[in-house]
Amino acid sequence: MRAATPAVTFDSDEVALLGVLHLPEGEGPHPVAVLLHGFPGNERNFDLAQSLRRAGYAALVFHYRGSWGVGGHWSWANALEDAGRVVRAVREEAFAAAHRLDPGRLAVVGHSFGGFAALMTAAGDPGIAATVSVSGFDFGTVTRGLGPAGRRAYVEIFDGELLPLRGTSGEELVGEMEAAGERWSLAALAPSFADRPVLLIGGGLDPVTPAEVHHRPLVGAYAAARLEHHEWATDHALSDHRVELAETVRDFLDRALGGTALTPAGASGGLTEGV
Repeated sequence: MRAATPAVTFDSDEVALLGVLHLPEGEGPHPVAVLLHGFPGNERNFDLAQSLRRAGYAALVFHYRGSWGVGGHWSWANALEDAGRVVRAVREEAFAAAHRLDPGRLAVVGHSFGGFAALMTAAGDPGIAATVSVSGFDFGTVTRGLGPAGRRAYVEIFDGELLPLRGTSGEELVGEMEAAGERWSLAALAPSFADRPVLLIGGGLDPVTPAEVHHRPLVGAYAAARLEHHEWATDHALSDHRVELAETVRDFLDRALGGTALTPAGASGGLTEGV
């Protein structure tokens, strides 16, 4: 069977989420990677989807409620719910059969807010076989140290990113983050990944999710997990590391979903800097 790129939809609270499924050639069933974009989603990682398709993976990119023309309104909680619903939907028998998918070999791959969403979603869903967080945003760490000046700064930052979104404001988003508090701490999720492979990638030149705040503490927290981790001298979008990013994610998923065991505390040999 030939490769294809069908448009797909998923219901979430009576809102149709729009997605694009990148299907590889062959009868399958194919392993699946669900790609979770960030806030607001300027980088949607279609290059990763194409790279994964060439390697034999079905790769899904979709939009959360209230983003990029999708109905409903944007909130952190809505996006988390959407991620969980989509991951469950692609494993449903009818959807998997129609698109030649293997629901037993599913990974979530997220960037920025999507990295947070990937870890949060996988922690609550043992059917997710592997998890990738790239430049992940740790809400728990941010809110723990959020003083008045920091709060004002985040309100302003979030307000400046609302053009592709609907139904929210910087003030609402900061308030939601504060209300969640430690419930959205990524380090606290580590026990949920004791027997599942996790890939964490951070950027040493990232001003949005600085590695010393969002990446390195997680590497320590997840040290007992089946962890692979990298830190590269690049920005938040990994703008000059996209090929290496694609190769690293693909290699990780080949081992994580193909049955090759990862060694504890980092199959890559640990943290790599300045690559």
